[in-house]
Amino acid sequence: MSILVVDDNPMNVMVVREMLNRSGYEDVQIAYSADEMFDILRSDNLGAQAPTSINLILLDLMMPGMDAIEACALLQKDERLRDIPVIMVTAIGDSRKLAEALDAGASDYVTKPINKIELLARIRSALRLKSELDWHKERDRRLHEELSLARQVQEAVMPNDVDGDNLRVQAFFRASEGLAGDLYSWHALDSKHYLIAIMDAMGHGISSSLISMFTASVLHEAMRTTVTPKRIVHELNRRLLQLQYENEMVQYYCTGICAWIDLENGIIEYVNAGHPPGLITRGDGGTQQLYATAPPIGMFEQMDVQMETASIRTGDVLHLFTDGLLDLFPGDMEQRIEQLTGTILEAGGDHKALESLLVQESLDRRPDDRCLVRVEVKKTHR
Repeated sequence: MSILVVDDNPMNVMVVREMLNRSGYEDVQIAYSADEMFDILRSDNLGAQAPTSINLILLDLMMPGMDAIEACALLQKDERLRDIPVIMVTAIGDSRKLAEALDAGASDYVTKPINKIELLARIRSALRLKSELDWHKERDRRLHEELSLARQVQEAVMPNDVDGDNLRVQAFFRASEGLAGDLYSWHALDSKHYLIAIMDAMGHGISSSLISMFTASVLHEAMRTTVTPKRIVHELNRRLLQLQYENEMVQYYCTGICAWIDLENGIIEYVNAGHPPGLITRGDGGTQQLYATAPPIGMFEQMDVQMETASIRTGDVLHLFTDGLLDLFPGDMEQRIEQLTGTILEAGGDHKALESLLVQESLDRRPDDRCLVRVEVKKTHR
């Protein structure tokens, strides 16, 4: 436990050091000015992000050169030093200066002549708070590392882009936070038949990302054992409803689109479960939207799922996206969809133009996951 005493008066330093030593605080360092204090604080050689070894500063309010108010302000600007508790040592009558120092970042104060019992009590209180703060910072650091690993795992299960003779599939994706609630997946039965899905778990952060990862696992399994989007959506619904939540008032669900692309017959069979409409841009300039055909997944045990069919031809492009992209545009839902459609048509196959949608700031400035899957039909066989 290291305490740094900062005072330009050697007699005051000697008295305080003796009080601390007699009370069991043996690691007491001395500085006779604020500049010397910063030299000591920055001499640990632990790196720019490492914490200093000093646990507490006793800082005299009135010193020549840099005063305590300026010193406190500089401590607050340094990420390594801002969490060190500072106890001001002040003479009675310096109340205005003391108030400025407390506003600048000092955590407590004692008055001269120093009362030993009062000083030790304030030191214990400050060190206790510092210990709790360090514990929370360490916990946050470990949580950040774990979330970073989880993010890598989450990204690892996302499929790579496809560029085959008949079909090109590209994904454009950005998570709003450390983890994402959006996901996409596809599975090729052969060069002419593909299953493609995009999902959006309710909410943000850890809870929605866990639901997303669970959904991704179920989706991967269902795509390899089930061909029709209708049966896949029913299986996702069944598995999500099996999850048990401690809070009965909370129910997690997903929206999504699952599509079966049959290049041999030139058709798409799809289910849209409460998701923003998919968009087919035709090679001749026309468009077709794939509207909702079912409620969101995970809300109802008895789920009425309708599967619809659309034609697909050489030169057509299917776009599936999550609602994070709609937040870039003003107006009601139809107006935002229309504006996003126009932006997609203008971008065409320009990779950079589509990627730019992921980094634009939303109108409400609230972060949200953003995902766009672009499926370009190179060749049908009908």
